Amino acid sequence: MPLAQLLDWRLHLLVVVLSLGAELIGILKFPLGPGTLLLLPLFYAFIAAVLCNPHLFSGTKRVIPPVISAAAGPVILLSIMPFIARFGSTIGPAIEQLISAGPALILQELGNLGTMLIAMPIAVVVLKMGREAIGATYSIAREPNIAIISDKYGLKGPEGVGVMGVYVVGTMFGTLWFALMAGYLTSLDIFDPRALAMACGVGSGSMVAACSGAIAGALPEMGEELLAFAGASNLLTYATGLYVSLFIALPVAERLFTFFSRKRAGDNGAMNDEEATLASEALAEDRPENQLGKTALVVAAVCVVGWVVNTINGASLIDAAPGMLILYVMTMLGLGVARLMPFYLPAIAWVSLVSILMTLPWFPGSGWITEQLSFVNFLAIVTPVLGYAGLALSKREFSMFRQAGWKLVIISLLVFTGTYIGSAVVAQALL
Repeated sequence: MPLAQLLDWRLHLLVVVLSLGAELIGILKFPLGPGTLLLLPLFYAFIAAVLCNPHLFSGTKRVIPPVISAAAGPVILLSIMPFIARFGSTIGPAIEQLISAGPALILQELGNLGTMLIAMPIAVVVLKMGREAIGATYSIAREPNIAIISDKYGLKGPEGVGVMGVYVVGTMFGTLWFALMAGYLTSLDIFDPRALAMACGVGSGSMVAACSGAIAGALPEMGEELLAFAGASNLLTYATGLYVSLFIALPVAERLFTFFSRKRAGDNGAMNDEEATLASEALAEDRPENQLGKTALVVAAVCVVGWVVNTINGASLIDAAPGMLILYVMTMLGLGVARLMPFYLPAIAWVSLVSILMTLPWFPGSGWITEQLSFVNFLAIVTPVLGYAGLALSKREFSMFRQAGWKLVIISLLVFTGTYIGSAVVAQALL
């Protein structure tokens, strides 16, 4: 996409306005049974952005042209980068606590298999789904998981229908579901907050941001420590998640499907052309590290957006300026490393590693860096991410969501719940 569109002032100004409004509302708490439901500013920002999306209501196009929505898509990943850098900056100072919790951090990754333990039997036995249940339940269906299904089964088969259905639901509602779920479970006081934070590391930048933000919002006195655990867990997921999905999760899903269906055939049709196009676009998206010049300008724009939004629940523009500049530098250094490395690891992982290194106790100037970053509220800079996400939803994604059917919506939410609770249970047992 041309740089001029990515830097369209109307897009970034709209996100600033929506995010500032969301931050002014603040965190709302509603009693729900034995716990409390937390509504975070990122929730309002997402809903407001969806309502402003020109593909939802035709009348909106008169004020917000579709080109604004098209530009928001590529910006989402880049808007997550400063938050991931802020995320990583909580890991360095807490390195000793993380090392002491090592086994829990590593082994809780196996809890991600909870995606199937809850969702698969309901998909096959209750909802009578066929082999699309395999694609729908073996993972949380992010881009690497789509690639696995595409390579093994093809995206036009039933397995492809399943993984793409969960992908669409996750794109539209996954971040909000993780935020609501994490905040509510925290209020129940059943799990160690560190276990819940570790479980946030599902390998999705926006989901881990919303999830960990909800927990830290519920327990602000432990905020930095909890972010450190969530960030470390997410980093491990980036490194191992693809292989766990390919060599463990998918074979287990096949066996569970066979067991629950009693070898019942379940080919429920093929993926339509729109779904296949969306999948190919998602997998072929240009990596930001391969176009550093353009990326540097767009990251600067989203940092300015976060800097302004931070004034409501963070610090003044003057106080927060050094911290935001540090986050920008960390982000660009991480992208530069990603460009130079001879092997592939998501750029977000490199950004996180750079920020961890720069905040380790023995890194020169780490004390000053950590102090400056304390003026940047991690929740404030994640709110614009959801603003971009709500605006980025395309006509195709709205259409796909309507076609996905209520079954895939239910299964998607069960998948997200299963992977989160499964990881939390494992982490809790090992802490």
